[in-house]
Amino acid sequence: MGALENPYLFGPFAPVDREITADHLEVIGEIPAEISGLFVRNSPNPRFAPLGRHHWFDGDGMVHAVRIEGGRASYFNRYIRTKEFQLEEAKGGSLWKGILEPLQLDHPYGPLKNTSNTDLVWHSGKLLSLWWLGGRPYELAVPSLETVGSFNFNGKLSRGFAAHPKIDAETGEMMFIDFNVFPKPPFLTYGTVSADMREIQTRVIEIPGPRLFHDIAITKNFTVFLDLPMFYDPAAVLQGKFKIQFDRGMPSRFGLIPRHGESSQVKWFEGSPCYIYHTINPYEEGSEVVLVACKIDEPLLEKGQVDTKDMPHLYFLRLSPQLYRWRFNLETGAVREEKLDDAFTEFPRINDSRNGYKARYCYNPRIAKGSELLFDALIKYDLESGKNWTYEYGKQRYGGEAVFVAKPGSQEEDDGWVMTFVYDIRDNSAEFVILDASDFALGPVARIKISQRVPIGFHACWVPFSLPNTPI
Repeated sequence: MGALENPYLFGPFAPVDREITADHLEVIGEIPAEISGLFVRNSPNPRFAPLGRHHWFDGDGMVHAVRIEGGRASYFNRYIRTKEFQLEEAKGGSLWKGILEPLQLDHPYGPLKNTSNTDLVWHSGKLLSLWWLGGRPYELAVPSLETVGSFNFNGKLSRGFAAHPKIDAETGEMMFIDFNVFPKPPFLTYGTVSADMREIQTRVIEIPGPRLFHDIAITKNFTVFLDLPMFYDPAAVLQGKFKIQFDRGMPSRFGLIPRHGESSQVKWFEGSPCYIYHTINPYEEGSEVVLVACKIDEPLLEKGQVDTKDMPHLYFLRLSPQLYRWRFNLETGAVREEKLDDAFTEFPRINDSRNGYKARYCYNPRIAKGSELLFDALIKYDLESGKNWTYEYGKQRYGGEAVFVAKPGSQEEDDGWVMTFVYDIRDNSAEFVILDASDFALGPVARIKISQRVPIGFHACWVPFSLPNTPI
């Protein structure tokens, strides 16, 4: 598929070519006065025309932000200026091919381009952008979002740092992984970072071969690894090709390691073959660890399969994740698995104050019918009662990952707001929507008009301005 035929370069996915700052945005409704902070979302946004076939994951990192203070809002967007971005800026064009093209194993700056376009994490007064394939994190200044530079934890980060680290809501400790898609060990590295980010420890986790990891999960005492049977073909990688495969003859393996444990202490549980892009939240309950996540039973299109217009896909990736719950019995080794809903949902989020502990609610964007990955609604799930509530964005309106922001002094888990960007295909416009998390039926309490189009993107975080270590 050439660039001119690629749906992930047009419409709601089309990159923007301007970095702007816009103050005093128009508001429909009223922004709650208690909200004070910065909503930041990461996105793939190609700076230059791609070399060959373009994959959505290839775009240069760009952050889109809404700053809210005193009932007012401003918007700005900034490229993440990685080392690779700056090399291409100096050349005036692309230097790397994307993951749909053969690997450039002899590339003078390395075969893979760290776009830092995937995730964001706010930890100990630092805002870090992360890449799904690992590499060095990049620090972004707050609130300007200008790129400070690569961040290696005072020289203590010896390997990469993949997207989706997890921060214990009570201790502030952060857990992360790095993984290797090339058939050369180590294939998985696990790390812990102290709450003040001064100490970092890593250890190699023994697994049978290279895997395509994406997310982890934490409980109070354990970190959960997802060793799943979808990965790049090791023989093809040696030939410079990213050829993905899904082996239905392999089980899904869930590894539970004590937070500061070593590889020999991992307890592995086996489940049905699947792929999981994003976990929601595990917790400990008696002798069990309970995990909730979005599971895809058939993550790849069959060779020669003709897609219907109602099945979202990303090239060869079939995007049909559903909400599941697993129970891993630490005493017997038994695994129980159950589907919680038939809807296709992804990019789930919780109230981060429950991270590592039992969460009752999660907020999942609902995948729209169609051939591209778009979200037409936001579902709030009550994981205790089984109830759910849906806020639909409206005809030809599509949202993204929603972040929960607690009300000051809140006592209930859902006492706060959820917020996200919404793109309107009809007039090529964007809004920032704020919902009352405890009452979806009210609809948005505020719709903030954004002064330029905000393309569909990846993951977001909230930087509160009320914390003493928040520079504003």
